Amino acid sequence: MVGIKPTDLPPTAAVKFFGAGTAACIADLVTFPLDTAKVRLQIQGESTAASGSAVVKYRGVFGTITTMVRTEGARSLYNGLVAGLQRQMSFASVRIGLYDSMKQFYTRGSENANIVIRLLAGCTTGAMAVAFAQPTDVVKVRFQAQVRQSDGLKRYNGTMDAYRTIARDEGVRGLWKGCMPNITRNAIVNCAELVTYDIIKELILKYDLMTDNLPCHFTAAFGAGFCTTIVASPVDVVKTRFMNSSAGQYSSALNCALTMLTKEGPTAFYKGFMPSFLRLGSWNIVMFVSYEQIKRGLTRMQVSWESPF
Repeated sequence: MVGIKPTDLPPTAAVKFFGAGTAACIADLVTFPLDTAKVRLQIQGESTAASGSAVVKYRGVFGTITTMVRTEGARSLYNGLVAGLQRQMSFASVRIGLYDSMKQFYTRGSENANIVIRLLAGCTTGAMAVAFAQPTDVVKVRFQAQVRQSDGLKRYNGTMDAYRTIARDEGVRGLWKGCMPNITRNAIVNCAELVTYDIIKELILKYDLMTDNLPCHFTAAFGAGFCTTIVASPVDVVKTRFMNSSAGQYSSALNCALTMLTKEGPTAFYKGFMPSFLRLGSWNIVMFVSYEQIKRGLTRMQVSWESPF
């Protein structure tokens, strides 16, 4: 990331890798209820279309959260948290932690990366993260989407049970269900999120609007979250629908998108936009602010260990 002073020791690749995963987990802990509400709103049209009913169970972000707490208990807001933390520790460590290293790889060690190089680096690390950790995302979405039945039964009894059940019922390929739309989504999210944050922060520092501290990180992260939501929402809705679908419901992610378009109209691609924005905006703020502080803290610790006297 930009903004390091020449006198500062830049964080190592290991510090960035570990720091990104840790910061993403902190952000998930704070914003997970918003993410769960987003998933419920995104799949709502799917269930009503399948049943032929026009009853709308969830209305708005906070209405969804209130309904879930009333009908399923407060713990339902954190369904899939374990899988979510597993996902962030693996996803974010790769897609965010390796972003700077990938920029240097494409520029052959140079610090001057143009917009094309930044976009290419974001797409690369986003795709790498999905290929590595897609099963954790599938399980997270399944947990967030499941509703306790009237007889008290659940689709999955735990995180490991979900991995086993999906592999047994749908094959190992089921754990990588929606991999291609998720690669597309992560490439878009990474480009919109990291590149936008990079550029906004760079411009703020270039024109001396702020110093390289918390207000600067907050502003850049908020802008990155807004841009990311606008660009990534359609892909995110298709990804959620496809990964949560039963076997044979959709023949492909493209078929899922076309089904949504014909049955629900183009506005279906922006279902759950407000919770997506609230979640991505707040997630980006918490993640980037935490990431910057963790990088600095770990780098200071590294310096003190190497120079104890």
